Amino acid sequence: MTSTMTTHDTPGANGTAADGIDPAVSAPVVALPVKTTGAGTRASRLQFLKPAYWAPVLVLLVGLGIVWTVVAKDSPYLLPPLSAVGEALAGNPLFYLQNAWATLQVALIGLVIGFVVAYVLAILVSELPLARRAIMPVAVVLNVTPLVAIAPALVVAFGFGPEPKLIVTALICFFPILIGVSTGLRSVSPAVLQVFTTLHASRLETLWHVRMPSALPYLFNALRIVFPLSIIGAVVAELAAPGAAEGLGTVISVASSNNRLAVVYAAIVCLALMGSLLLLIITAIENRALHWHDSRQGSRG
Repeated sequence: MTSTMTTHDTPGANGTAADGIDPAVSAPVVALPVKTTGAGTRASRLQFLKPAYWAPVLVLLVGLGIVWTVVAKDSPYLLPPLSAVGEALAGNPLFYLQNAWATLQVALIGLVIGFVVAYVLAILVSELPLARRAIMPVAVVLNVTPLVAIAPALVVAFGFGPEPKLIVTALICFFPILIGVSTGLRSVSPAVLQVFTTLHASRLETLWHVRMPSALPYLFNALRIVFPLSIIGAVVAELAAPGAAEGLGTVISVASSNNRLAVVYAAIVCLALMGSLLLLIITAIENRALHWHDSRQGSRG
């Protein structure tokens, strides 16, 4: 009995026995979240194989297909038959791939431009109240301005090159990133900021080690909106800024003027697939980058 009590008293040097907590009980409790997290992660991956996940989507798609078929049969001038859309895609896939790549280039380059400008301005807005009062009203005005009306003026200013399309795409992606990042940078707990102030951390150190990591969830929320939105921006730019030789927006414009509905909806299907793929990519990156965040820990449990 004496040796047993000695064994239990040893952790008491660290305060365990003094607190009245039995180490034999507390040790398994510490190990439980790790095992549960791993099991929860594996279970969440396997759940995608269960019919409860994919069956509702399949039923909805089948229902939409039936409705489409009925409307296309009664009003062929509104919707082409699904078979015609499939034939348009299968008949010349390289044509759609080339134009999809042209649109994707505009979307991604414009997204990068909008991201860089918005991120820099978000830091200024969060750090300098004077910059916030100066920048935010202008950003709100740009956000509510119809960019379709700006595109012709950009063509006059920059010509028929890619610049007008990139500017329109960047402007569409700009505001969500600015709002998301600036909100995230200012979302740090005052207690955490007080700790860094006590440690005499500089403003740059606080920004790098506290504010930027805190803004990552907000940034990814904005990117989940902006990545598919960049495709919309590129198409709007191609439709509103004349002079484009390729791109799915140009395909839609030319095909609609020639009353080729099957080609129009085939291009729309390509755009939908591109937007969905970009959303899946940014979601996968978010899950990998934010595995440490509380929201990800909770989703695993």
